[in-house]
Amino acid sequence: MKIAAALILTTALVLSGAADAKNHKAKKVRIRAADQVAATNLTAFLPPPVTPANTWDLDLSDGGRVVIQLRPDKAPKMVERIKALTQQGFYNGLMFHRVISGFMAQGGDPKGTGEGGSTLPDVPAEFNDLPHVRGAVAAARANDPNSANSQFYIMFMPNLKLDLHYTVFGRVVSGMQYVDAIQKGEPPANPTRIVRAIMGDDPNVDTPPPPLPAAAPAAQAPAALPSGAMDQSTPPQGTPQQQ
Repeated sequence: MKIAAALILTTALVLSGAADAKNHKAKKVRIRAADQVAATNLTAFLPPPVTPANTWDLDLSDGGRVVIQLRPDKAPKMVERIKALTQQGFYNGLMFHRVISGFMAQGGDPKGTGEGGSTLPDVPAEFNDLPHVRGAVAAARANDPNSANSQFYIMFMPNLKLDLHYTVFGRVVSGMQYVDAIQKGEPPANPTRIVRAIMGDDPNVDTPPPPLPAAAPAAQAPAALPSGAMDQSTPPQGTPQQQ
């Protein structure tokens, strides 16, 4: 009788332990499933929605509009500068003076040489985690990291060596085919110009841009690049900094 009771007790303990183990395993599976759902929720890594207030439209002389999403959450000072100069009409008529196939198109210099800028103070560096991927838009600068002003460049192809050396402040969200068609050269013989730069919330954004005014011939390329000038093969010394 005692042996039978002992066997019954042992069996009960074994079954109880098995049930506990099964419940524990089921709980672990549920936890892992929840972890996987959390891991695939990429909302925190997505850019904010495109809004007119942070949309920068460039109407190009070769035809077509390039729409750029600005990122004030990553580079508030540079975005503020772009908006201020755009409202002044600063970029209208300026050319892309340095355009390297497979690398980037640089513009925003009233001199057309890579040496100019606006009369506003330079903008301090706002290096961030936005990468130099195709369509990225960043602030050109001289050797001083805090020397960005009005010049910018648009990437044709990824170049992650430039990350954290230049302030990326936006990305092309529409019209990248028009960026690809920008005339190449340093400077180009017949440079592509910005007919009009306008913010997406401007009341005139949907009206046709005015005719491009007659422009002076493109500046001649210097006989030799100055020390520390730009050759994309050797970043960070060889990057889209101003000449």
